[in-house]
Amino acid sequence: MADETILVADDDKAIRTVVSQALGRLGYDVRATGNAATLWHWVSEGDGDLVITDVIMPDGNGLDLIPQIRKHRPELRVIAMSAQNTLLTAVKATERGAFEYLPKPFDLSDLVEAVRRALAAGQTGEAAQGPDRDREELPLIGRSQAMQDVYRVIARLTGTDLTALITGESGTGKELVARALHDFSRRRGGPFVAINMAAIPRELIESELFGHEKGAFTGATQRYAGRFEQSQGGSLFLDEIGDMPFEAQTRLLRVLQEGEYTTVGGRQPIKTDVRIIAATHRDLRQLVGQGRFREDLYYRLNVVPIRLPPLRERREDVPDLVSHFLGQALDEGLRAKKLTAAAMERLSHHRWPGNVRELENLVRRLAALYAEDTIDIDVIEAELSEGPGLALPGAGESGAAGREEESLGEAVERTLKRFFEAHDQGLPPNGLHERVLAEVERPLIELCLEATRGNQIKAAELLGLNRNTLRKKIRELDIQVVRGGRNG
Repeated sequence: MADETILVADDDKAIRTVVSQALGRLGYDVRATGNAATLWHWVSEGDGDLVITDVIMPDGNGLDLIPQIRKHRPELRVIAMSAQNTLLTAVKATERGAFEYLPKPFDLSDLVEAVRRALAAGQTGEAAQGPDRDREELPLIGRSQAMQDVYRVIARLTGTDLTALITGESGTGKELVARALHDFSRRRGGPFVAINMAAIPRELIESELFGHEKGAFTGATQRYAGRFEQSQGGSLFLDEIGDMPFEAQTRLLRVLQEGEYTTVGGRQPIKTDVRIIAATHRDLRQLVGQGRFREDLYYRLNVVPIRLPPLRERREDVPDLVSHFLGQALDEGLRAKKLTAAAMERLSHHRWPGNVRELENLVRRLAALYAEDTIDIDVIEAELSEGPGLALPGAGESGAAGREEESLGEAVERTLKRFFEAHDQGLPPNGLHERVLAEVERPLIELCLEATRGNQIKAAELLGLNRNTLRKKIRELDIQVVRGGRNG
């Protein structure tokens, strides 16, 4: 049986009781208190083998105690827990030397596992710490468990230069995560430089990344410092890395392996001191299998994978996001708005194919276009019904009694079932994922362009896409756009 003493500090009696009982059953000697003063008294007297502390307590902040504990007793591990489930809380806990941070509510199994790791870790010296951060701005919004997992990964990377690969659907906030990785790292004083691979012509990618010398090619009238040089000492964010041309992938791999590069037309190797953060909405493993992405580059980039969940997987974050975007609109001079409970409930149950970007665009429209100070569900229904096809009126099977409409998902499923049934053994040719996307994407973009009379900015907002991404898709799908409409 375990015989270590664990000190627990939390002003919530119920949590103290549950934690004490759970750890007590495992054989630990548990001493619990509801205030910071008693905890510090125990620590200063040399009691305890591990500390579990809440952040907010009546007489102090648990995070403020961590540096004192580590200075007085460097060997004593601290697990911090908090109901303030934000990225800043997770980062502060890590920077101040917490062994682990657990957002409330947490599973007891997670706590027990953290306790065992902390006690087994032994004395390994001071934890990596950075400057104190008491600013209130939040680079990422959301208290869901899915976002807590993201926050914890970011917090654990604050003292490292490890390469990170951020994956997630368009509109989930991949660049925000990349910026957070930079802003909370030891490279925060250096530049953060971003480049979108999908927005740069293939023939210019290498020049944009590595720079070029005067006279390197037609039109190179002077030397150009590429993104690697611009981001020296900081972080380089390679957005939509899945769209990077294969030949440029080879040069990037060489940089990651050797830590140096040459400019286009140059001969002298240049040493690089840059942290790489990459992002994509594509499945890179699938691209590797198709021979469109280098496998060795994939493993070089995927040192720390960070998956951003789509908004439909964290619906409980919608109210916080809406409040944040309404606050931003107010700061920009728009009138204050609030939503009724029914309106917020409707937003929370929407699927949000365009993710957080789509929600942000909707909230901005609500703040800018509607005179009423309180937005009710009828306004939300009208706005959502104008989006790209949540339901297809009249799309149900002919003669289906009592069925007035069919959802887009149901219509697609029904069509795909017929497609499978048309092939022997129910298996169509390989590559179905890309084929279905292509079949749906072209008419969807064409309809949005037609609805916005060829205005690509409005069409991008309607689709919930970045404007550069839309332009790239228009080129790839060879969609002809004309002012006042479109021609296919």
